[in-house]
Amino acid sequence: MIHNDLSLQSLTPRQQRRELVFRTFMIGAVSAAALMLSAESFAQQTGTADEAKAMLTKAVAAVKADQTKAIDMFTKGEGGFLVGDLYPFCFQMSDGKILTTQIKQYIGTDVRNLKDATGKLFGPELYAAVKEGQVTQVSDYMFPKPGADKTPAPKVSFVTKVNDLGCGVGYYK
Repeated sequence: MIHNDLSLQSLTPRQQRRELVFRTFMIGAVSAAALMLSAESFAQQTGTADEAKAMLTKAVAAVKADQTKAIDMFTKGEGGFLVGDLYPFCFQMSDGKILTTQIKQYIGTDVRNLKDATGKLFGPELYAAVKEGQVTQVSDYMFPKPGADKTPAPKVSFVTKVNDLGCGVGYYK
């Protein structure tokens, strides 16, 4: 039972402690519920074009610093490289093989052979758009979002070349 502060004075010391413990518990429970709900909505967040470009800049810096470690972090979604539905992907320029993406079934696939759910061959466009020191936009293809729902959604990606890789980050419209 919650009492107002005036009625707390009429309680015995034991009852006052019990009331304070109860209030503390309720504040903690409400705070925990709010955090869980905000974390759930954050996980379902849809990224923007600016956020995708910013993540690509961060990914390029990580690849330049330590390519092996960067690819591992991208694949695991660690280090801020999986935010809502934003994540980096990279493929080898030598053979087009995808090294990392959050859509795991595509790892090892030649990016140049990727088709979307409508049958549009978009992989060659991704591959051809990769230029050293330049970020290029590749628009309007359907691609599954990371997570349980594999329904393809409209996607736009920004790609660039770093070392011997083509890397990109896309956002869903």
